Amino acid sequence: MKNVKLKTTFLSALLVTSSLYMAPAGVFEPAKAVAAPGQSAAAFDQKVINRISADRMYEDVYHLTETIGPRVAGTPAEKETADFIKERLLSYGYDVEIQEFAISDTVLGHLQTDAGNEVLVNVPAGSAATADTGLTASLYDGGLGYPEDFSTEAVGKIALISRGGIPFAEKVNNAYAAGAVGVLIYNNIDQPGPINPSLGSAAVQIPVGGITKASGEALLADVEAVGGNVTLTVSAIENATSQNIIATRTPKKGGGDGIVHVTAHYDSVPFAAGASDNASGTATALEIARVLKSYPIDEEVRFAFVGAEEIGLVGSRYYVSQLSQDEISRSIGNFNMDMVGTSWENATAIYMNTLDGQPNIVSETAAATGKRIGTPSELILYQRGASDHVPFYEAGIAAVNFIRREPGTANLEPYYHTPLDTIEFVSAERLKEAGDLVGASVYQLIKK
Repeated sequence: MKNVKLKTTFLSALLVTSSLYMAPAGVFEPAKAVAAPGQSAAAFDQKVINRISADRMYEDVYHLTETIGPRVAGTPAEKETADFIKERLLSYGYDVEIQEFAISDTVLGHLQTDAGNEVLVNVPAGSAATADTGLTASLYDGGLGYPEDFSTEAVGKIALISRGGIPFAEKVNNAYAAGAVGVLIYNNIDQPGPINPSLGSAAVQIPVGGITKASGEALLADVEAVGGNVTLTVSAIENATSQNIIATRTPKKGGGDGIVHVTAHYDSVPFAAGASDNASGTATALEIARVLKSYPIDEEVRFAFVGAEEIGLVGSRYYVSQLSQDEISRSIGNFNMDMVGTSWENATAIYMNTLDGQPNIVSETAAATGKRIGTPSELILYQRGASDHVPFYEAGIAAVNFIRREPGTANLEPYYHTPLDTIEFVSAERLKEAGDLVGASVYQLIKK
């Protein structure tokens, strides 16, 4: 505990005594770099950034997205990814632990027209399943899904309903009451990916899917022209599990007893290869782990690759819940990486998200590192949750989510959670930038 307290106290004092401030535009101005006894902080930076390889990270993104593909929580693809990460970390010489945990049943869907065209569809939790062969039926134009939008012609058909007006579950229940055997809800705004219509806590009696506005309008045209037959398949993975892969290095005798946690989630949403979200963060964390595998360290470092982030931060919450009170009290901080490699030209800033919007030892260390190494992108301190840094903060551990966004608007890339989230929109240069920044910052907190 002594070393942790000394390091934390020193950085806290730096926050008070430096010229750090929050600029009007939200740009995080770093404090003066901290020199290590006997060697400059800049020299330690170079030991890391000289070895961080953009090519290695890009190759890993390629493998995760092009070879494995969408890595939905609870699916074989997510498990394949976990095995890939585990074997890589073992090859680096880390002590590796697998944490398996239960998740809610995973529901997957497939939609095909009678002409053989595949339509992207999201199946919400609570949807009824179909037979393995799917549900084949003609479509019925159900308008907005009000009771008066249905007639006796809806019986035995799949209702095609527009978003808007009333809650999704109410639309589905109205269709079921009218005799429909399934529901497809299409968006009322143009977005690249299909909507995921939340049905709330109650399950419904018929299968439900969400599709894009463009798909809905195309299917409506089919209804008017040829009657519009489709086959909707909904399957559930019951008793599903996910897993965290944890790689640990401890200092040799005489080191400190602090812990630095580096995290990234490796699962993705359905239909998305998840290149930016979050093969980019996963690949960057793997590369930092490679570089730091043999350097002398003074504090413990743990790389936690967490599953099931996309369904509610389940993996990171489980990871933190398994920490003892002693481990929590010894924790220096958490560096979480999510969507750090997008090539979207507007995402010129690396946001350092904290739940309270205030600087901490992680953001301060990163800001100082960025100034020393000349990080090209501006670093912006921002108040935001919605990623795996949340459980750490809630446990009292300083935590920052590193993510690329558009300055001013804080917008994410337009490919977010869509089928367009492919390696085509990942930048090797930005992967390198994130690896340098976070890798050198982590090393500043664990080095001898």
